[in-house]
Amino acid sequence: MNFISIGAILGVFVVILGAFGAHGLKDLLDDYGQSIYDKAVLYHMFHSIAILIVGIIQKSVPDLELQLSGLFFLLGIIIFSGSLYVLAISGMKWLGMITPIGGLLFIMGWFLLFIKVI
Repeated sequence: MNFISIGAILGVFVVILGAFGAHGLKDLLDDYGQSIYDKAVLYHMFHSIAILIVGIIQKSVPDLELQLSGLFFLLGIIIFSGSLYVLAISGMKWLGMITPIGGLLFIMGWFLLFIKVI
């Protein structure tokens, strides 16, 4: 996988989604919904940058095999941030049960990155 390209396109989406949340949803979300949406954007941005870093490291040191770490970050964005985006907009509280799976994927991605680089 080309994690530099993936991280870049995720960066595009997070800026669009952040602007949409700040402007398009400001009158639709209550404070709780806005805080959930903001958390989704925050973790989406951090992990888009992490994916870019994984891609840069892979280009510099191809022997590290960081594919799984980058994949966990990507799936974490989809599950963690994705479930929070939908929860904030829809109010479907059951999505809160899915969110920790994405958090666990983030943790695994960071742990694998740590293991590979030491």
